[in-house]
Amino acid sequence: MQLRDQITGALKQAMKDRDADRLSTLRLINAAIKDRDIAARGDGREDGVDEAEVLAILGKMVKQRQESARAYEEGGRIDLAEQERHEIGYIEAFLPRQLEEEEVAAAIDAAIAEVGAESIRDMGKVMGVLKGKYTGQMDFGAAGPMVKDKLG
Repeated sequence: MQLRDQITGALKQAMKDRDADRLSTLRLINAAIKDRDIAARGDGREDGVDEAEVLAILGKMVKQRQESARAYEEGGRIDLAEQERHEIGYIEAFLPRQLEEEEVAAAIDAAIAEVGAESIRDMGKVMGVLKGKYTGQMDFGAAGPMVKDKLG
């Protein structure tokens, strides 16, 4: 089943269940995807965004909410931080399982071997392979320094 179909199904179910918090988060997800679809059509891609881009949108939304939750905690607004965490849970339900640290290290080794990377100059190629294969499954902010250590 396509990710978009899963989101639409969850949206309908949230309406039936009268789950206002989940419904608002799902509507935000739909709006972000539609916004990116419009931009893609402007670039000449009539089909809009593909699955990988939808995963990237969801990953970005999770990251934004994590940063917001951290800022709310620092500001003493625990209630708002909790709300952000609930939204993260709703969004993560559509993301694939996150890779463990050992799996990330193995994926990095495989990507380095695949592109034949030998120095830090090849880091962009390695990250490109990782993003192509593992979008939504790993934190690329954490993977970048690991790649740098292995190549450096």
